[in-house]
Amino acid sequence: MDDDDADYMQGSEDEAGTHCSTMPSRADQPFDDDDADEEGSADVENMYYTAKSKKEDNPEQALKEFRAIVEKEEEKGDWGFKALKQSTKLLFLTLHRPAEALQTYTELLSYTKSAVTRNYAEKTINGILDYVGGSKSGPVEVEILERFYEATKAALAEAKNDRLSAKTNLKLAKLWLDRKEYGRLQKILQELHRATTGDNADDQAQKGTQLLEIYALEIQMHNERRNFKKLKEIYNASNSVRSAIPHPRIMGVIKECGGKMWMGERQWNRASEDFFDSFKNYDEAGSPQRIQVLKYLVLANMLTGSEVNPFDSQETKPYKNDPQIKAMTDLVDAYQRREVHAAEKILRENKSTIMDDPFIKQYIGELLRSLRTQYLIDLIKPYTRLELTFLAKQLNVDHEEVEELLIGLILEGKVEGRIDQVSMRLELEPKHSLQKKRYAALDRWTAALESIHTTVLGKNQSGQRGDFGFGLPGEM
Repeated sequence: MDDDDADYMQGSEDEAGTHCSTMPSRADQPFDDDDADEEGSADVENMYYTAKSKKEDNPEQALKEFRAIVEKEEEKGDWGFKALKQSTKLLFLTLHRPAEALQTYTELLSYTKSAVTRNYAEKTINGILDYVGGSKSGPVEVEILERFYEATKAALAEAKNDRLSAKTNLKLAKLWLDRKEYGRLQKILQELHRATTGDNADDQAQKGTQLLEIYALEIQMHNERRNFKKLKEIYNASNSVRSAIPHPRIMGVIKECGGKMWMGERQWNRASEDFFDSFKNYDEAGSPQRIQVLKYLVLANMLTGSEVNPFDSQETKPYKNDPQIKAMTDLVDAYQRREVHAAEKILRENKSTIMDDPFIKQYIGELLRSLRTQYLIDLIKPYTRLELTFLAKQLNVDHEEVEELLIGLILEGKVEGRIDQVSMRLELEPKHSLQKKRYAALDRWTAALESIHTTVLGKNQSGQRGDFGFGLPGEM
């Protein structure tokens, strides 16, 4: 018995457990025509397993025998459903005839109303849609996919199975997202949004959960299309959903895209917070994406300039020595020691785990700039005058980049000095000169306070002489 039959038996047991108390025992039943029906059912069962045994060696013959089972049943029943399920699988995955597979699948959907249990029907439909949209049989034409899903949605609408209908639309939306079929995706998303409207309090938690799944798809779409304005709008909307119990993978997706959004706005602290939340959710869901998001968390944490090691937390510590994370761990150590040359070496030697990610690569320049800036501040502290060529050699960059870094530091007030562009030299203000400037600033501040004090006293004295014009009588 394979997985298909195991699913069927499980579904049958669920249904039997619901109705077993009303069924008389076998011993209480007299012999009648039902025994003949059971013998006929046994014949059909034998036909099914005989056909199934020929799937690998002679799929065409197996297909004919599965069809014979469907035609043998006078009424739609279990074995006909199972035969159609096997036929659809054979036609789509083995014989690569999707049009014929669609015909048997459409016929199978008509059995879901009464021939099999609801649970088994739903599991079968999900299984078929998974391999239709997957890559087991190679690339599938968009039109074929649409026809499979349209047939499914029509059958579910007729059966009034709103829950499975929503799941089917979400599955199709994910498929269009993976294929970058954004026009088709937006159409499905609109349909899904309409399904979440309503004031039924009993459904609010379910609708809230579904709404977060929709937002997760929309956020990913806008992130891929670089529509950051719309991404932020959807991200904020997702944060306002309260009545929901989402799967942690969904929250992992939302927070990951939120982190990327904050990175684009250079809000490193908020990005770090969202990446940390995303990592925890992916970790809870057991998703391999947690490793990639952990790299993003490390990157954002370094860009904040924080001295806190991101691997010190209880959640991230177990991954510190993971082979895919080890390079980022070393990079954090180099960053915190401000060893720019060690950091550059790590980036060169770990291209596959760091630089091959387009998102990380986008911010490595920013990270190196921050590290070189800190290194430069430490380097020039003991000196009063330095050649730009010397600094460029120390940083392993050209003198134009050194000049740009120094100008930024001077404008930000982190370095007191000036650049002599004729002699290409940095001249730093001596410490005593800096002290003079501080004293001069204090003198100006004191003079300003004395001026304010004199003005206030003058106004008070004028008020006592009655010069404010209030018309009050003088003292007797």
